[in-house]
Amino acid sequence: MPDAPVLGAGKTVKLDEAAFAERFYGPLVHQSVRAEQAARRRGTAATKTRGKVSGGGAKPWRQKGTGRARAGSNRSPIWTGGGIAFGPQPRSYAFKVNRKERRAALRSALSLHAERESIGIIDTASFKEPKTSDASALLENWGQPRPTLVALVSEERAAALSFRNLADVAVKNAEDVGVADLVGAASLLLSNEALASLTARVCAGSS
Repeated sequence: MPDAPVLGAGKTVKLDEAAFAERFYGPLVHQSVRAEQAARRRGTAATKTRGKVSGGGAKPWRQKGTGRARAGSNRSPIWTGGGIAFGPQPRSYAFKVNRKERRAALRSALSLHAERESIGIIDTASFKEPKTSDASALLENWGQPRPTLVALVSEERAAALSFRNLADVAVKNAEDVGVADLVGAASLLLSNEALASLTARVCAGSS
């Protein structure tokens, strides 16, 4: 059964095998990361078609007899200042990944951290008030590489404020942690409550 050290306490916590001992599904993790990153795209790029640019009410010159190519509007895409043909328009880049696939990808990412022994547990009760120096000392003594993802629950505000200003450290609510966050982190730090939340989330409906 995989385990993780409790930083500063000299003991370890057993990790749930269902959540932290899954084999790594590379294609599924890749698909989930793509879906999460695509959902974050704003999709606000826009261009004006010939129907949206100003001008063009009258034919620039008569159809025949001028020696020039015929033209019906100065809003044509081939004119300078005309509309854009086939340009980008506001759109959503999101695509769906099934719930079971998302959970399996999360288990894969968590299990990879467990296999690499890059998961640590913190007792947030020691953070009575925000103190960045204590958070920095914990990470330095742990000795794991960064970037580090710190997952907490909303009630652990003092701990979140302690870690959020450290370089190469990201603090997220356990409910918001995605596959891209886990894959992009070299080490993972969880509170006991966040560990329980993540475990319950990725194992829901798997039995």
